[in-house]
Order: sequence, then structure tokens, then C-alpha cells
Amino acid sequence: MNSRERIQATLSHKEPDRIPYDLAGTTVTAITRNAYLRAMKFRGLSTEIGDDEIDPIQQIITPSEENLIFLKADTRRLGAKRIPDYQNVRRLSGNTIEVTDFYGCKWKFEQGHDIYFNLFDSPIEKAGSLSGSLHLLPQTDWDSYKKVLRNNLNEQVGKVGDFCGIADRNTAGLTENSLRIRGYENWFMDTMIDQEGVEELFHRIVEDKLIYWDAIIDWAIETGNGQKIQVISECDDLGSQATTILDPDILRQMVIPHFKTIFTHVKKRLPHVKTFMHSCGAIREILPDLIDAGLDILNPVQFTATGMDLKGLKRDFGDVLTFWGGGVDTQSTLNNGTPQQVADEVKQIIDILAPGGGFVFSPIHNIQEDVPPENFWAMWDTLQQYGKY
Repeated sequence: MNSRERIQATLSHKEPDRIPYDLAGTTVTAITRNAYLRAMKFRGLSTEIGDDEIDPIQQIITPSEENLIFLKADTRRLGAKRIPDYQNVRRLSGNTIEVTDFYGCKWKFEQGHDIYFNLFDSPIEKAGSLSGSLHLLPQTDWDSYKKVLRNNLNEQVGKVGDFCGIADRNTAGLTENSLRIRGYENWFMDTMIDQEGVEELFHRIVEDKLIYWDAIIDWAIETGNGQKIQVISECDDLGSQATTILDPDILRQMVIPHFKTIFTHVKKRLPHVKTFMHSCGAIREILPDLIDAGLDILNPVQFTATGMDLKGLKRDFGDVLTFWGGGVDTQSTLNNGTPQQVADEVKQIIDILAPGGGFVFSPIHNIQEDVPPENFWAMWDTLQQYGKY
């Protein structure tokens, strides 16, 4: 059974030969640069990096193809880099790197001090109101953007082969982008006193997302690569550790219908694809709404958040959702536990999520800077030994 068949089986809620493994198939199921280098060096593997600019803000890299094959990763990413042409557009001021993203948000990274880039300027934060302020956002030169995107896709598709091809987003989701664009405090206030402005910004983000997805789908159809895309990946962190970020009824009214628009549009053009959505936090209450909107795959399955008990999720949603993640907790166990604690937790999660398929192994979110190499390999070794059907 090859990777494409393995993923297809589990997406169909059937048991493949082993639990599929995703590393770097998306920018939320990946590994940070330094954690990767330490882990590979620990086992004497190549420290070559396939692409160290895929998401510089998160410090996410793509491992070399040689190591992805060694690690039995079943996925390969297709899509834009978060900061196209990063090496040429970054600005260096002393020891600090500054970059500007798709929506004009500015980020900085102090070399030797910071672990990730930090947001320091939001393009509409100083506007008196959100309504009528969208002209302050940069206008995308889509013709140029699509040319760069096509070049990326043409380079990436050669590595898909018999692996699962994931078409990945280029920017964050509706609420995440809105928070960065408007500033966190302002935007939460806007949801109460300027819902028209919030809706205007959502429409702009959705419009951009549909243009982006059409560009990928047009390329896929024109080049005959449509069947290589098994999954399209979106995201929006709609939960905190304890609750949803807004009242569930507000999310149902203002946010989730827009994801239905995106999912419906993509599935109309590529009917065979499954929709993947990354949302951290306590989102159990809105899972039925996301399913109604067309969601097929939930990531990262943050079982430490309120209400996200894995047994309950598997029982109540395991027939319609594939759980892509949740393989080990990255907030405590993977970074601070012993290798034995990591192995024990991986086994416990496999026992819950693996039966009947519908489970792709990946930790809760990316493997972060603070994960020791011993724990990375405890996770991986346990999956290899214990993850067979």
C-alpha cells in the first residue's frame, strides 16, 4: 500500500496497513528549523533542509526529500510560501530582520534572541474604525503572484508521486488575519460595535482565498495534476484553551458561513478532495456546524482543551471526521516529558483514535523549538512499532 492509498483508506474510515504519518504536509503539521536539525543530527541523518523559507515567521522548514522518505512521511505539500521571495524582501536593521506579509502586517525577528517572528505593526490598527478602512490594505498583484505560485507548484509536484498531495493555504484564516490586520483589542471590540466592518474585512479575505484556490485548481486541471491533490488545507484558530474565541452563536453567524463558501467552491471544482481545517482550542461545540459547512478533516485535535476529550470526539464524530493530529501533546509531553512518557502517550492516543481508520498521526500543531531530539525519536519510534493495523 503506497502513501496515497494509505491516506485514502483512512479518509474513507477504513483501516490501512499502518497509521499514516504527516510531517511537513502543511505549515501546521511541520517542524521548526532548529528542532529538525537537532533531531536529524541525533540519529546521524542528513541535516540538509529542503526549503528553509516555507514559513520564516513560524521558522518552519521542509525536511529534505531523503529524510522525508526515511521518516515514512505520507504527505507532500503543494502551495505558496508564506513570504514569497523572502531573501529579497526581508529588511535587515542591525541584528533584526523585518518582513511584511500578504496583508501588510509587519513582523520582526531579533537574531540570537527570538525564536519566532513577532508582529509589531498592524495596517488598520490606528484607523478610527474598521468600516471603510480596507483601502489601507495592500492590493495584491495577482498576475505576478500567480506566476510565482505556478513556479512553486511546478517545483513541488515532482515530489508528490505516490504520496498524498496536500494543497495548503497561503495565509491564515478569517479571524486570525483580522486580528493581525486590525490589532487584537480593536478587532474584538469591532465584533461588538462594528459588525459591518468585520464583515467587510471577512469578505476581502474570502475573496482573496477564492482567487488563491482557483489559481491552484486552474494549475492542477491545466497540468493534469488534479488527482494528485487529495486534501486542501485551511485554518482559523476559533478556540482558546477553555472556550471558543467568540460566543459560538457569533461564530455560527459571522465566521462559519464563509468557510462553507470556501469549502463548497473548492469541492465544486475538485469534487474528490477532502477539506482539512486547523483550529486549536476548545471547539467541540461548533464541530457540528463546521461539518455542516463541509469540513472533512480536523486538525490539530487539541485534546488538552476543554471539552476535547478524545474518546468523546471519536465516539461522536469519528464516522464523519478524520482526526489529523492529536498524536502527542506539544504543550507538555513532547517538549517537557521523558521519552518514556512520550511513548506511553502516543500508545494511548493510538488506542483511542486508530480503530476503524480516520486517523492521521501528527502531534498537536508543529514540533516546536523546545522539543528535545530524544522525544522526537521516542514519538517516531513508537509510531513505527505500535502504529500497524
